[in-house]
This record gives sequence, structure tokens and C-alpha cells, in this order.
Amino acid sequence: MNLSIPTEAASKSKKRGLSLEEKREKMLQIFYDSQDFFLLKELEKVGPKKGVISQSVKDVIQSLVDDDLVLKDKIGSSIYFWSLPSTAGNQLRNVSRKLESDLHASKKRYAELVEQCAALKKGREESDEREEALSELKSVELKHNELKEELAQYADNDPAAFETMKKAIEVSYSAANRWTDNIFTLRQWCANNFPQAREQLEHMYQEFSFVLQAGITDDFDYIELPNPSSLGAPDN
Repeated sequence: MNLSIPTEAASKSKKRGLSLEEKREKMLQIFYDSQDFFLLKELEKVGPKKGVISQSVKDVIQSLVDDDLVLKDKIGSSIYFWSLPSTAGNQLRNVSRKLESDLHASKKRYAELVEQCAALKKGREESDEREEALSELKSVELKHNELKEELAQYADNDPAAFETMKKAIEVSYSAANRWTDNIFTLRQWCANNFPQAREQLEHMYQEFSFVLQAGITDDFDYIELPNPSSLGAPDN
């Protein structure tokens, strides 16, 4: 049996696809060589000649536009793309200036922080007085937390909370009476417009299950707001 062992040359026979960066370089070279303007459909025809398949040309060009390596402009209804060798140089110079500016700002901020750190350390050197002050501060914080917990136990008797609850009750009673008034108005309108169906309407009122979950009975009427004292108003 004749077994052939793949050689290094054979393993490279399969052509490796281009990386994104290699595709960018290929497309840029098209601009640099021609120094001309292109429509996207023209680039999609030229790209495969450089090893960039037409389906990926649009994304590659857009990445170059995003990095300011390729410029584009709309003329009439068409969008043209172009790039010159100087474009890349200008873009790199702009990036370099930006990085230098950021570096300078970072160094300045670092110096400021070092200076602030040194200033904050003054008066905080280890000493018996500082240890005593920190211990006292911790004791005060513990007492503060205890008082907060104790105060929370009396929240139900807070006059401000009671006043908020009182106003909410007033709004609820007002809304309930408003709907009661609407129901009375509707009943009167039905009685005036359908006198011949009075008994059927009365039967329907009795079966209105969605009103107070019990229908409209004979004792259905407006409700009065209770006296604040009956709500257990807190002592001031």
C-alpha cells in the first residue's frame, strides 16, 4: 500500500483567506495606485482582482471610512469614494497629536493627584490623638445608628406620615362618591329614557357584581369622610 505523507508545500496548497487588515491594505492600494474616484459598484468589481471578494468590499470600505483613511462624498445621487497616500499620513498625524495631548493631560492629572494625596496625608500621621479621635468617631456612629433604629419604631406616629395618609383617604372618598354620583346619574337617565323597562333595569342593578362586589342595593348611597380623630391621629 502506497501511503503519501503530506508535505509542507501540500499543506499550503489551500489558499488562506485574507484577514480584515489585509483586505483594507488591498483596497487602499487600489486608491493609491489609481488616485481616482470610485463608486461602490466599481470597487466591488476591482476588489476581486486584488483578492477581496465583492461581497466583503462594502464592509471593508466602510471600515476605512470610519477610520478616516477613505473619504466619501455624495455628488448628485451617487456616492464617490477616494483616498490619497497623504490621507493616511494626515490621519496618522492627527492620531499622534491626539495621543500626545491625552498623554500630557494624563501626566498633569497624575501630578495633581499625587499633590492632593500628599496634602491629605498631612495631619493624619499615626498618633495617640488620632487613634483616640477615630475611636470616638466610631462610638458616635454606633450611637447614631442606634437612634435611627429607635426612631424607625415610631414611624407610624409620624405627624407628616399621618397627614399624607389623611390626604390619600380624602382623595379615595372623593373618587368613590364621584363614581356613586355617576351611577345615580346613569340610573336616572335609564329611567327617563326606558320607563317601560323599569323592572328589568332594577333587576340588572341588583346583579351588578363589579360594583362593590355586591350589586346596587337599596342602601347604596354616598359615603361620608370619617372624623380624623377616629383614624387615630398621633399626638403632637
